[in-house]
Amino acid sequence: MSDGSGEREGTTLFGDHPETTHLSDAGDVQFLDTTLRDGEQAPGISLTPDEKARIARALDRANVGFIEAGSACTGPGERETISRVAELDLDATVTSFCRGIQRDIDLAMECDVDGINLVVPASDRHITEKVGTSHEANVRDTVELVEYAKDHGLWVEVIGEDGSRADLDYLEELLGASLEAGADRICWADTVGHATPDGALEAVSRLSELGPVSTHTHDDLGLAVMNALTSIAAGADVVHGTVNGIGERAGNVAIEEVAIALSHGYGVETLELTEVYDLAKLVANATGIQLPPNKAVVGQNTFTHESGIHTDGTLKDDAMYEPYPPEKVGRERRLALGKHAGRAGVKAALDEHDFGVTDDELAEIVSRVKEIGDRGKRVTDADLLTIAEDVTGDQHDRRVEITELTTVAGGNTPTATVSLLVDGEERTEAEIGSGPVDAAINAVQSALGRSFDTHLESYHVDAITGGTDAIVTVEVEMSRGDDYVTVTASDSDITRASVEAMVDAIDRLVATSDDRVIADD
Repeated sequence: MSDGSGEREGTTLFGDHPETTHLSDAGDVQFLDTTLRDGEQAPGISLTPDEKARIARALDRANVGFIEAGSACTGPGERETISRVAELDLDATVTSFCRGIQRDIDLAMECDVDGINLVVPASDRHITEKVGTSHEANVRDTVELVEYAKDHGLWVEVIGEDGSRADLDYLEELLGASLEAGADRICWADTVGHATPDGALEAVSRLSELGPVSTHTHDDLGLAVMNALTSIAAGADVVHGTVNGIGERAGNVAIEEVAIALSHGYGVETLELTEVYDLAKLVANATGIQLPPNKAVVGQNTFTHESGIHTDGTLKDDAMYEPYPPEKVGRERRLALGKHAGRAGVKAALDEHDFGVTDDELAEIVSRVKEIGDRGKRVTDADLLTIAEDVTGDQHDRRVEITELTTVAGGNTPTATVSLLVDGEERTEAEIGSGPVDAAINAVQSALGRSFDTHLESYHVDAITGGTDAIVTVEVEMSRGDDYVTVTASDSDITRASVEAMVDAIDRLVATSDDRVIADD
């Protein structure tokens, strides 16, 4: 019989098996982040040296113990990025992925990394079909490579590739010989996301008897987090994973999900959790793989409430419909408005913008919000305030509005010229960018000046009609200090829609402020 805590009388989900430790007693658990290597192997991802350096710094701030910076054997460009990360003087141990070839180790040392993740075949199909060697020669060669790496002062982890489909007796022989040769740790790798929790339990519990063991899980069966937690209960003390769970096929285990499960469920602290949302956004922007709205921990909907019942309950008690407070993972609670909105949610959203209404006005605003929601549209902050202004007759005076936009995108350097009316003063600025949208947004920011400190938190585009003349809707979320606003704009020109949404958001953020928008000299 459950008591609601994940435990049953006389037993627990983790820890009642004789070969496991209860997760609350797991001790020091660390992460080896492979976003910069395994994550980058996902189709379409290519990170620049600057991007890898920014992500590595963010991983270090989040208390990641090991950072796999890339695979030195890939080529000169990859070695440049690995060297860039190695030069950052991070607290984390920086490593390079190496195949079972001495030259890979030599190339890794050229990058001045702290250590290597030495990947050697473990399953029959990898030993005989992929590499074309014998089981005996594979053990011998692995031992020689470990000794070579240790002789050169490297930290060494040996990963048995395709370990979840390997013969366990042979896997023990291979990885045990690696430890005897001086390896610092060994790793059970569920390379193709094949394993069940039972398989993870059996393999890791046996390997943990040999020495320090890591676990490397993939999500092809949707079991990556479960297999990582099972591995920890079975004796693993390092979890390989990626930010946001990016990676080949269905991806690697998401480090933020394992970290929150350990912290919230078992009181085991690993990452600096307040850093994970900024880290998630950084990786999403760098890779172009945006966060699914329902993504655990870091998805847009995780701490967003629309249902009238849920909103009312949350306003009365923060924990009513949330397992842990959003601040724990660097987030804020949001109230979304749509067809399910109720009076409490709409009133709270208006209060956030210091917009007072009577009970009758509130009833009319709720009705109009629901009408928009019934048409399948999300009601943004700007929509709500426009409705409220119409109902109350209290129109706000615009402080920032666009008067002209010109873009040139045909040459090598996209350029945009933007004219704004700011507190009655006309300002015109021209900027370049990676594309016309980027150039236009840069021009808007130049026209406003650095004194007006706004930040573009998110940018999303949807085509809402088909064909080459499609109308697009751009949604932006912008912030100024602790204030946030979300605005949408639609146009056949994506650049104009983007600038209009951004300028409208800025105008809403500054509408109630007494600060002057001072241009830069």
